[in-house]
Order: sequence, then C-alpha cells, then structure tokens
Amino acid sequence: MSTAVRDRGRWRPALDRPALAALLLGLAGFGYRLVLTLLTVPVSNSDEATFGLAALHIAAGREHPVFLYGQRYMGMAEAYLAAPLVAVAGPSWPVLRLPVLALWALFVFLAYRLTRRICAPWFAVLVVGLLALGPERVLRDQLQAVGGRPEVKPAVLAILLVAVGLADGRVRSRPLAAGAAGLLAGLAVWSDWLIVPYLAAAVLLLAWVLRRELLGWCGAALAAGFAVGAVPLIVDSLRAPPGQDSLSVVRRISGEAGAAPPLAGRLRGGLLEGVPLATGLCPAGGCARWQQWFGVAYPVLLVAAAVLALVAYRRAAARPAGDRVGPAAQLALVAGAASTLAAYVRSPLAATDPLNNARYLSVLQLSLPVVLWPLWVAARHVWRGPAGAAGRLAGASATAALAGLVATALAATGLFVAGLGPLRVEERQARQLADVVRRTGLQAVYGEYWTCNRLVFETAEEVLCGVLDGRLMPGQNRYRPYWRQVALADRPGYVLVAGGPADRRLRELLGPRAGAALRAEVGRYRVYHPETAVRPWR
Repeated sequence: MSTAVRDRGRWRPALDRPALAALLLGLAGFGYRLVLTLLTVPVSNSDEATFGLAALHIAAGREHPVFLYGQRYMGMAEAYLAAPLVAVAGPSWPVLRLPVLALWALFVFLAYRLTRRICAPWFAVLVVGLLALGPERVLRDQLQAVGGRPEVKPAVLAILLVAVGLADGRVRSRPLAAGAAGLLAGLAVWSDWLIVPYLAAAVLLLAWVLRRELLGWCGAALAAGFAVGAVPLIVDSLRAPPGQDSLSVVRRISGEAGAAPPLAGRLRGGLLEGVPLATGLCPAGGCARWQQWFGVAYPVLLVAAAVLALVAYRRAAARPAGDRVGPAAQLALVAGAASTLAAYVRSPLAATDPLNNARYLSVLQLSLPVVLWPLWVAARHVWRGPAGAAGRLAGASATAALAGLVATALAATGLFVAGLGPLRVEERQARQLADVVRRTGLQAVYGEYWTCNRLVFETAEEVLCGVLDGRLMPGQNRYRPYWRQVALADRPGYVLVAGGPADRRLRELLGPRAGAALRAEVGRYRVYHPETAVRPWR
C-alpha cells in the first residue's frame, strides 16, 4: 500500500498509485456526505430523533439506555458516540450524524484494505469508487443515526482483517488481536442482530485461523472480548422478564411478519428491488427496469465468486495458511451475503413492501468486493493475455457489466443530487414548525409518530410531545415519560398533518370550535390549541 522514501534525512510513507487513487475517491465520497450532513440530507425523522434524544439524555447523565427506547433489540452505540458532541455543541442533526459519518469513512477504509489484501489493488480502487457514490436509499443507512448498520459493517471488516493478519503473520500480539476481534463481535451483536450471518462467517474464519490456539490464551481472549462487548446485551437479557429478552423479542417479531406470499413475489422484491436499492443503483422511490439488471445477476455472481474462491483455495491447499486465508475470507463474504439474502427473501416483507424494507439488505455492501470479483477476473484475463473467441466474449461482457454498474450508480446518484429541492423544503418546514410551536407558547402537545420525537429533538425538549394514532388514541410512545408529562397538561396543543386521519378526527371532535383552535399552518402541518383538552381515550 505504501513505501518509505527519504525526504531531507527523514522517512515518510508514500502511497502507491492505487492507494492514492483510492484516497482521492474516498475523500470525494466523504466530502459529498459531509455536505449532505450539514444540509441534513436525507431528511430527519422521529426514529433518528429518538437516538438524538437518547444522546441528549446520556450527555446530561439522565439515562443510560441499553436498547432503543420502546424496544429491546437494537443497541444504542450511535447515541453513546454522539453524546459527547451533543454535550459540547447541543442537539442538532449534523452533530448527531457526525459519528455516523466517521463510521462510514472507517468502513470504506477497511473495505479498501481488505479488498486489496484478498483481491487486487486496482480492484480495491473500483470498490472504493462505487462506495463513494450514493443515492438516497444508501445514504439513509450511511448518514442517519437510526441504529445498527453503520457500526456493525466496520466491525465485520475489522474481524476479517484481523483473521487475515493472524494467518499471514503480520499481527504480532495474537491474544490481543483475538480479544479485540471478540470485543467487536460482542458490540456488533448488541448493536444489530441483522449482522449475525456476516458475523458468524467472520468469526468462523477467525476460529479456523486460530484453530490450534483456541484452547490457549487466544481462545480465552476471544471469549473474554466478546463477553465485554456484549455486556449490555447480556445484563439486560438476565434482568428482562420472561420472553422480553432481546433474542426472544427478535424471534417474536420475525414470526409476526404474516403469511408468506408466493416465492416469486418474494424473489422479485428481494432481487429486483432490494438488491439494487441496497447497492445504490436506484432512487428511493423504486427501481426502473434498466436498474434491476444487477439484482438478476447477483445470485449468479455469488455462485461464480464461491467457485473462484474454492479454486483458489484448492490451489493454495499445500501452502501456509497465509496463502489460503484470502480465498477463505472471500468465502466468508459470500456466505454472509447468501445467508442475509436468503433470510430476507423468506420474509413476507420482501414482497409486500420491498421499498421500505430494502434497508435490511444494506449489509450486502460488505460483499461488494467478492460479488464483483468474477467480473474483474474475466475482464482482466481478456485484456492481459491471449484468449479464444469464448474468452473474448466473456471478457467483453464482464467489462460491459462493470461499466454498466458504474454508469448506473452514477446515474442514480446524479438523479438524487438533482432532486434535493423537495428534501430541503421538507427539512426547512420541520424547523419552521418547531419555531412556530415555540412562539405559540406551547410546551406540551400531542402529535403523530413521525412528528413527535422529531419536534421534541428540534426544540431540545422545550416542547414535549405525546404520540397519538389516527383515531386520537395513544400511539407508539417510545419514551413513556413524555406521554406522562403531556398528560399532566391542562391545555395541551395538537400538531397534526393537515387533512390526515388524526386531523380530521380532531376537527370532528372540536366541531365548530375547530377554527378558533387552529393557531398556525406550516407546510403540511396544522397547530391547534383548543380551550379544553381533547383526550378521547379518557
């Protein structure tokens, strides 16, 4: 990756051309995301606000949550990372997202290092270039503090790099490295169960590398590191009432998805919509037919990647473990992608709502190097040496596929950037709404789920909000103290989406008093302050 050169009697590292190209592409992707972070794009929402409120509570020493408020299966690592910044700079969306941006930069760096080690230097540059791009669906997972995925992807790559380093002898302190890998695995399990297929593959690779040392200090360090990383999960599971531990909750939610639609519908939603959305080839609104080709090719490329890795492993079978660990790491990434995709396609959500649930495939970015590796090998073979007619056709097809992938990703990113206007308007209206509510003098209001916690975070808890559903009955109140405090208000306000079910229900209950109760309209929101509280659940 770099060499040492002398400069006026001092040694400094010099990047080779692939490393320099990857650095420039990575900086471009970081700059792109930094600008979007400062602009609060993608737009904020109440899920993200819940993490922000947790960070605010952690910074103030009021709360030390293990899981996201209102559930028991998604860790709060992002809230803890943001808490020091919130304590210094106060709550804001850019402050909340800066740690997530740093995690993205770490992910790209580790992806480059691993791809370079197990594949090829210039191919690693291509991977970095593709990761630097990103339309809205990808950026939501990379920039919004909504839990899990931004931190678990670097953890898996780091464990794989530790395994590769241990196998080829580059890591000196083997017990320390094993302990660090165990710590990352424990933190990842606490953060997001979605990463378990990849994590299992990475830990199996590490166990294969350390197979003769698992009964010694390395095995002890690995187990101890995992226990320390998973302490929040372990302690909460021991304290939780029966059936309320994290694993039980995840199993129950998985079983509540409903009856499975036909396999064809799930495959269509998982492959033709989910895979292109998760890999940054489509806008958030869905994939056009010309953008779905990669979903069709994805399982074929996974099989080809597995075959290449097995062939490479057999060729290196008589060599030291350091020569075999590259193909083994490729197989781990193939296994992680195949398991994740299979689990997603089994879910009814793959067919019933593929656009909103494509986020569950965002971890497939981990396998981008191995999925594209067969195309790179075929293209490189035809351009570097003599080949027959079949070889030339395969190489030309692979080159066209890689070029098409880059062009599709560029087009999707360009379309997203060109359409930022409505997103900026929506975010500006959310800030204006918070200002209007404060100027109205309201400190306790009721609203819908996607309004409440966002409003509370925008006002730094100057305004508290209780969640109602469309019938004005108690809704999904993630942080129960807000609901209890708003319930004590003699004359609460109401912040509702104009013309929505809750708005219509409130106006029905207020009758002729609805006009007098309306205090402001901001974008698509209405702010009401009736003379008497409207609480139909009482």
